[in-house]
Amino acid sequence: MSVRPGDDAPAILAQALAIDPGAETDRIVSALRQQLRGIRKRGLVLGLSGGIDSSVSVALAARAVGPQNVLCLFMPENDSDPESLRLGRLVAGTFGVEAIVEDIGPTLRAMGCYQRRDAFIRELVPDYGEGWASKIVIANALEHEGYNISSLVVQDPGGKQTKIRMPLPVYLGIVAATNMKQRTRKQIEYFHADRLNFAVLGTPNRLEYDQGFFVKNGDGAADVKPIAHLYKTQVYALAAHLGVPEEIRNRPPTTDTYSLAQTQEEFYFSLPYDRMDLCLCGLNNGVAAEVVGQAAGLDASQVEHVWADIAAKRKATRYLHLRPQLVHEVEEVDT
Repeated sequence: MSVRPGDDAPAILAQALAIDPGAETDRIVSALRQQLRGIRKRGLVLGLSGGIDSSVSVALAARAVGPQNVLCLFMPENDSDPESLRLGRLVAGTFGVEAIVEDIGPTLRAMGCYQRRDAFIRELVPDYGEGWASKIVIANALEHEGYNISSLVVQDPGGKQTKIRMPLPVYLGIVAATNMKQRTRKQIEYFHADRLNFAVLGTPNRLEYDQGFFVKNGDGAADVKPIAHLYKTQVYALAAHLGVPEEIRNRPPTTDTYSLAQTQEEFYFSLPYDRMDLCLCGLNNGVAAEVVGQAAGLDASQVEHVWADIAAKRKATRYLHLRPQLVHEVEEVDT
């Protein structure tokens, strides 16, 4: 992509992100059908959160194999927003697919997910317990260089919020306990996939896939990932084409993982998805930082900070994309 300072950067980058929704839908549907034939599966299972990515994935799955061969799972737990279940049901009804509720809260409680998480939080907030809520947030990459700085936000029963810088062991402990949620959900998905001879569909978009915004052997595990090549902006374009309800298309992306409401940019990304897409697309296509800044409403130095953050996340999360490492290839199965 050849773009020079002074060119209409917003228009050029917008054109780079533009897709033909009809043609892209046909391409993904065709690929899904071919992939399922290759692994000899007759349908698709996926977790439906009521978010844009899983909603688009349901619509694509229904087109690829027919609504009767798609099973959606709602998997709420103690910290889930009830809105997610309501919106998920709206999506399932819109596309005529079967959907069932699997409450994973009791399983997580039995495994000590909440107890382990709260024990780490109490290392910083000894009073943390019943009636409290929390989330993890990161520092803005536009303002900080080097490693991302993570902080814990807690809210007491009276509604007062406090932000505390976390030492690494506390951060790792909270994340490790929280990751049990994604891994438990994936166990449930594969149970249903195995009993139906279906494949498990993963729902990451390009930004999430590129930046390692998933849990290994959790929401990162899947047999097919049909929208991993699409920027979030493109996912929204598909959503409009496929008839995803407007209420879902207008809902801000959230993690729905912590007991306090949390946006994706608070937890992981530097900017809202539309500006992140511009920065990532510009980086991927060799567009100058000054030009990307014109499109994203940033100065060149801020774009460079975002690019440094992208590079750091790619390096730190590369292992998430790797298969288990072998001492020596087993030629009979690894070719």
